[in-house]
Amino acid sequence: MYLMMKKWLVLPAIFLFLLGAIILLRPGLIFSSPDLVDLKDSYVKGSYDLIVVGSDPEGVAAAVSGARNDLSTLLVDTRPILGGLMTRGWLNSLDMNYGPDGSILNKGIFEEFYNQLNGDSFDVQEAANVFHNMVNKEEKLDLLMSVERFEPLLEEGEQSNSVNGIKVLAGDGELLKIKADAVIDATQDADLAAAAGVPYTVGHADFGRPEDNMAATLVFRLEGLNNLDWFNIYYYLMYRDQDRNSGANFYSAWGFGEQARKYKSISSRVALRGLNIGRQNDGSILINALQIFDVNPLSPMAKKEARTLALIELPRLVSFIAREVPGFSSVKLAGVAPELYIRESRHILGEYRLTIDDVLEHRDFYDRVALGSYPVDIQATGPKDKGAVMGAPIQYAVPLRSLIPQGVENLLVVGRSAAFDSLAAGSARTIPVGMSAGQSAGAAVALALEERKSMRELAQSYDLMEKLHQRLNEQGMELNAFNIRQMAVAQHWAYPGLKFMRRLGLAWGGYNNDYGLDREMEEQKFINSLSRAVKQTSAGVTANPRLWEEGNSLTLQDTAYMFCRYLGLNMNKQKAFQYLEEQGFWDGELLAKIHANEDVITVGMGYMLIEDFIEWVGYEDPALKYVRTEGN
Repeated sequence: MYLMMKKWLVLPAIFLFLLGAIILLRPGLIFSSPDLVDLKDSYVKGSYDLIVVGSDPEGVAAAVSGARNDLSTLLVDTRPILGGLMTRGWLNSLDMNYGPDGSILNKGIFEEFYNQLNGDSFDVQEAANVFHNMVNKEEKLDLLMSVERFEPLLEEGEQSNSVNGIKVLAGDGELLKIKADAVIDATQDADLAAAAGVPYTVGHADFGRPEDNMAATLVFRLEGLNNLDWFNIYYYLMYRDQDRNSGANFYSAWGFGEQARKYKSISSRVALRGLNIGRQNDGSILINALQIFDVNPLSPMAKKEARTLALIELPRLVSFIAREVPGFSSVKLAGVAPELYIRESRHILGEYRLTIDDVLEHRDFYDRVALGSYPVDIQATGPKDKGAVMGAPIQYAVPLRSLIPQGVENLLVVGRSAAFDSLAAGSARTIPVGMSAGQSAGAAVALALEERKSMRELAQSYDLMEKLHQRLNEQGMELNAFNIRQMAVAQHWAYPGLKFMRRLGLAWGGYNNDYGLDREMEEQKFINSLSRAVKQTSAGVTANPRLWEEGNSLTLQDTAYMFCRYLGLNMNKQKAFQYLEEQGFWDGELLAKIHANEDVITVGMGYMLIEDFIEWVGYEDPALKYVRTEGN
């Protein structure tokens, strides 16, 4: 009986073995690559209730929401297909936001989109088809794609300008003037808002680094991997790589940071970071890892130059990956994204600007329109800057006021260029948050028109915001009030100093929100932190000294000496302490804590001392200093 059973199992075992070998050795996934779904034809009318400019995911969500809220809606873009950063920049992985209970925070239209994909990493053409099918189903939604350019139809007022529609140069050369009761700017760079005169900052200017922008990326495609190669990638990242931030699943992989650090680029403006890898249905993979620095995100020529730098680098880079990265030995370059992945550009000034404290203190707002929880991920700004995670929130809200630009009526801004401080945008710029804000914006326009209120009046009304939340919750979102307990660090006596330094991008807590406030502060860390704080705030000092670490514990007298050097005074440490004491500089409570620690400075003490010094000498708020409008 046993021998007969063994013989009976031979053929199925051989079949399963052969099937497994075929699956492992075939290129890529088991699915076929879909054909692109055509967009519906639209007769463009002369006026609409709502115009949405920009068909990135945030714009699609806003337009679909407007149509579902019974608004005649027009979606306009210069591109031929929907999806923007996803389908033209090939950003095929989603930075998901989860609530305290582990469920997806961004429900409604985003979750509707997400549920039609294969997960948080997806085939870009499949994503385009989901967007196309979503808009094609909306009877009240018209499309005007592949336009040459657009600009706002402005009506000047005594207090502010009103955007009453747009002027469009269509692809066939026809100039159209299309009126609207409201306009939503969903372009990546808030182009329409800027053209309407909305003030903004660029990059990291709002915390005193006007020369800094996060790196741009050109996503590239590789072919030549089969499923056995993918198994090797998966096995290495899950079981051999020691980096706890590495990982893989059936559709995506992330890691190989150790290998990436070995790469020597041709240009000093180009670097390789750990690989973010997304599988495509045609058997290819997309790689988000190539960083390009010093790119003016608002200059077409600068972006063209950055693209050229990347194209020059790629043959060398792909050879390196094939040689050094497990599972990639047979890969070949198969193409690059039609557009650069630009992480940030304009950050508009709105009725309220979301701050890093809002994000990391889990702040709720009565006028919430989206929820977020993604870590504050600030990418590298140069070859010597590796980037870092500033902190990881549990949950926070985005207020409607952050979508309402200053100085202009009838206009909302959704997406990465909404009114977020650049550090807060490290979390809030994620696509799920933007799509949630887009859905809320479309519904908010409908409610404002029904109530005959301006967007500002709507945002100022608790009753109307409750009405908006009820409507959005009925439409699949969950925008309920919440109260998240503050992190333990918020109870620390040195938290005010930490917040001051964090707002300047000088304090990093990582994924664990560990700022090390009670650890001894290294001399070099204090010197660097003080120098950068002085520079970024344009503090009222009289000298710019070069300070050196001595190799000992950082003491109170050391800090006194350094402060006096910035005041143009060259005296020994004891006299420096006495001088500052005579000037009334030292805070008594802080001084007592330092003395109790035998005058050795901890990180928390150092942050408090730097804040006290900057405020004592006076400084400029960089968020105000670097505000721009078009033409200045």
